[in-house]
Amino acid sequence: MNLDALRHHQFDAKLASYSDRDTMLYALSLGAASPPYDTADLPLVYEKNLKCLPTIAAVLGHPGAWMSAKKFDVTMTKLLHGEQRIQFHAPLPPTGDIRCEYHVPAVVDKGADKGALMYFDKVIYDQNTEEKLCTVSASYFLRADGGCGSFGQAPAPLEALPDTPADFTEEVTIDPRAALFYRLNGDRNPLHADPDIAQKAGFSKPILHGLCTYGMCGLTLTRKVLDYNVERAASLGLRFSAPVYPGETLLIEGWRLEGRIGFRATVKQRGTVAVNNGWMTLRE
Repeated sequence: MNLDALRHHQFDAKLASYSDRDTMLYALSLGAASPPYDTADLPLVYEKNLKCLPTIAAVLGHPGAWMSAKKFDVTMTKLLHGEQRIQFHAPLPPTGDIRCEYHVPAVVDKGADKGALMYFDKVIYDQNTEEKLCTVSASYFLRADGGCGSFGQAPAPLEALPDTPADFTEEVTIDPRAALFYRLNGDRNPLHADPDIAQKAGFSKPILHGLCTYGMCGLTLTRKVLDYNVERAASLGLRFSAPVYPGETLLIEGWRLEGRIGFRATVKQRGTVAVNNGWMTLRE
């Protein structure tokens, strides 16, 4: 990895618009309105009284495969999505014109044989009012790029979950086509569609986007905690612990605490924790 190239790269801001179609497609790609005769999810997938799932901020203004540029010298086949966090400064409307600004605030070198952590931020503004809407933060584990050096200040680690029985559980059955639907939101990484590329990366078949799993957790909390009052979400962060495959079932466990919800997601068929140290903070 070329540390200096990452530290000094100036990203161009990106102007984008999203329509009610984008908002509905995003919700549908996460499994909303399944079964379709359950009307509780209808405001997420129908233009009448349409609501925008907060986690759509993760896909709006997608920066493209910028890390694959030769000047950064990142070993893409050894890259893993480590954590995802979003701060919701203001509710996202169901349609909008936005401006996205990007930067790499920090790299943490774990050692030549231990890899490195890279942090990437996207800030979304309303293009018309200049209001800051969301700060979207991701961390990536670069398994083959240790020994490169560090810069910046990494965010505090996500807090561990309570060591008590969960207050609620929910099973989420993932559509076998989920990755093919989700990639239509903007992330067309062939790892999630092409069996040959997935196998070269060490997976038996295409895996689900980490951000799709993130969105499914957000959808579950929208139903179970927010009661569809999406404006109450103040932040949502989690750590990815293991890949998820389309067609599997997630068991989501949640803990209700003062002003926030802790959660994790386990792949039921394999007993593997896929999402850990998940936290949603709430607005009054």
